Amino acid sequence: MMGKFFRKSAAESKPKTMEQALIYKEKEEFKEVHWVLKNASAKQFYEFSFDMEDFPNIKIQKIGNLNETGLSFENGKISGTPVANNMYHLDIQFYHVHDQNQMETKKIQLFVNADPKDLWKNIPGDKNAAFYKSDEDAFKDSFSDKKIVVVSKRGRSHAHEGKFREDDFAVNILSNGWNIVSVSDGAGSANAAREGSRVTTTTINQFFSSHEILNQIENHINILHRGQSSGEEQSEAKKNIIHILSESVVHVYHTLEKTAADNALSVNDLHATLIFTLLKKFSFGYVILSFGVGDCPINLINTDFSEVKLLNRMDVGEFGGGTRFITMKEIFNDKMASRFRITCVEDFSYLVLMTDGIYDPKFITENKLRDTESWKLFFEDLAGNNDDRAKADFINDEKIDEELLIWSDFWSRGNHDDRTLAIIY
Repeated sequence: MMGKFFRKSAAESKPKTMEQALIYKEKEEFKEVHWVLKNASAKQFYEFSFDMEDFPNIKIQKIGNLNETGLSFENGKISGTPVANNMYHLDIQFYHVHDQNQMETKKIQLFVNADPKDLWKNIPGDKNAAFYKSDEDAFKDSFSDKKIVVVSKRGRSHAHEGKFREDDFAVNILSNGWNIVSVSDGAGSANAAREGSRVTTTTINQFFSSHEILNQIENHINILHRGQSSGEEQSEAKKNIIHILSESVVHVYHTLEKTAADNALSVNDLHATLIFTLLKKFSFGYVILSFGVGDCPINLINTDFSEVKLLNRMDVGEFGGGTRFITMKEIFNDKMASRFRITCVEDFSYLVLMTDGIYDPKFITENKLRDTESWKLFFEDLAGNNDDRAKADFINDEKIDEELLIWSDFWSRGNHDDRTLAIIY
């Protein structure tokens, strides 16, 4: 009887030993597997999911030393925004589902790269220097029956050397329902470009503050959209509108010449691009008059995001230096009229103006400016789909100017120019 008892216990203990051996084996295999966590970057959102498919019986309870990284662990995933660059030694604390009381540890490493932004200096511009300009500027207001937000930020390359922001913009509510926004990018090679861009934007806007000039434009627009106007009358009206717009640009050029003379400068010292849109809502739709010289785009996006129009001619060369400036006499030739657009639409979702500090990293090529998918990605980026999780909310837009300014500080390797972005929505 005693023999039977011992034989039964031995039989029972055999499978238990086998189970323990299997548990031990699975735990050791999990400890030995070499896991390489993808590198993180300081101040950028990080996410890493553990692939436990080969270890169905292993459960990670927590990860030791993770708190000091600024990250957290939940549902098999490390996520968060690391605080500082370092090599972190982490302890994966895990158990086997059939031996939950026995906690084991597996060591792994996480390398957090330095935030590349921290490698750039941010030296303020000299407030006593001629043509001092703030490092950043932002604006929001109504624009016709829509809204506008504009931000302008000094690029890292200028901040690193204590130079000024060379971009500029101006927004004005004009008489009789007209509105204007202008954007300019001062040339990096011109020593007073920051003043060139400021004078350019303020001068073009002031030109259209004339009630008489706006009335002339409006009379021609009414002929264009009057049902009984002949083709010849419409063609003449269009020529007259473009003639007035041309006069505005010539006026800017002469003002820049005078500014240069008054400050003992060459007009080339004030090299700057210019784009502007003059807008009014009529009974038949929105009329948008636009102009561009340089490599800064103006884009109109329709209400359901199915069509994007580029509203200006882009001066982009195959090589550097392909752009043109408002200070160049050669733009005032017989091809000048091709720089203007007269656009009429029933409605639109966004009207966007930007300098190449935004255009180069976000669109790269001119073709993408005409591509709806590229614009959808751009607005997804604005909505927070980016490394910084920076979001500009166009619905709850109480802080849209602050949010857009933060967003415009995005990192893009090799793209450190001034950034100016205007959005009518």
